[in-house]
Amino acid sequence: MSEKKPKILIIEDDPFLLSMYVTKLEANEFEVASEEDGEKGIKAIKDEQPDLLLLDILLPGKDGFEILEDMKTDEELKGIPVILLTNLGQRKDVEKGLELGAVDYLIKAHFTPSEVITKIMKVLEKSEK
Repeated sequence: MSEKKPKILIIEDDPFLLSMYVTKLEANEFEVASEEDGEKGIKAIKDEQPDLLLLDILLPGKDGFEILEDMKTDEELKGIPVILLTNLGQRKDVEKGLELGAVDYLIKAHFTPSEVITKIMKVLEKSEK
């Protein structure tokens, strides 16, 4: 029997980036679910129960920081590792994201999709231990 593919949920409102990351993750043997809006995103986290959440900060409805705050107070969701993938590069944003529980903070312009996949794999390896 084959191993279960890790499930990644991406919450990203840019359709081009979303499509690119979904394609890249699927090519790397991940099961992928996606959402383009923060309100629907929090519902998707509950419904999908992903192994990892790849989360933008600037989203319609609810922003990524609000989603992290919601996850922190939800017993069912607080153990899901979150990588923030965003254009916000200010130190205060990075600090806030990490304080709210993100395991990593990646600035979109600084990482190729392949590098993001490598980061995802490292986080998943750690969470399996």
